[in-house]
Amino acid sequence: MQAIDYRAQTVLITGASSGLGAEFARQLAARSADVVLVARRLDRLEKLAGEIAERYGTGAIPISMDLAEPRVGETLDRELAARGTQVTGVVNNAGFATYGPFHEEDRERLAAEIAVDITSVVDISRTFIGRLRERGHGFLVNVASMAGYQAAPSLAVYGAAKAFVLSFTEALWYEARGTGLRVLALSPGATQTEFFEVAGEGADGGSRRMTAKAVVETALAALDRRNPPPSVVAGRSNRLSLLLTRFVSRRRTTMVLGRMMGGARKDR
Repeated sequence: MQAIDYRAQTVLITGASSGLGAEFARQLAARSADVVLVARRLDRLEKLAGEIAERYGTGAIPISMDLAEPRVGETLDRELAARGTQVTGVVNNAGFATYGPFHEEDRERLAAEIAVDITSVVDISRTFIGRLRERGHGFLVNVASMAGYQAAPSLAVYGAAKAFVLSFTEALWYEARGTGLRVLALSPGATQTEFFEVAGEGADGGSRRMTAKAVVETALAALDRRNPPPSVVAGRSNRLSLLLTRFVSRRRTTMVLGRMMGGARKDR
């Protein structure tokens, strides 16, 4: 593949009001890409857009939207068409978790979690991927998680959702071969973001947290490869732990993670 010309990119980023989404916006803008910032909190999006314009001199469009609503891809497409904006890349980053025993979780919150973590990813990807394939010089990044590689007790729905995102994205990677479109699943482990303010501080299971800057640098480095992989895990220790699980049964892995997460709940 040819190297990405970021000056020719306009990238749609969901969950852009904080954390990994905001960091994707900053690092892409630093590479001279224009960005479309999508999240619920318009005040934060506008502040970030102003920062990007002042610091990097690139375009930044803030769009307030609740990604738990149905048909968000279609809604975004109409909004962008009305603004005369065409995107060449997408980063599906928005997501949140419910932390605790599944049988105690609120049904409506679980439904919203599935809508944001799975449905919006599929809908936005389906809305834009045809045009991304035709243009053949952009990228689609879907943020999965280390939690998607094995069962995640106390994060049951989140882990299953990220397993879906991982499998879904790797399939799209194969389907996009030969089109020039780069497709990548990014799997961070625990990262120092607002994620834990929503899910709960114990949702990291006591794991050491990476910085958002380091996670996004991992994703962009993978995209910049001549032959990008279908997925990448951020962090050497995360890659090592994933390698070690290949030599342990799924039962044993689930038992160990369950004890880690259960201990974290008791420590809250």
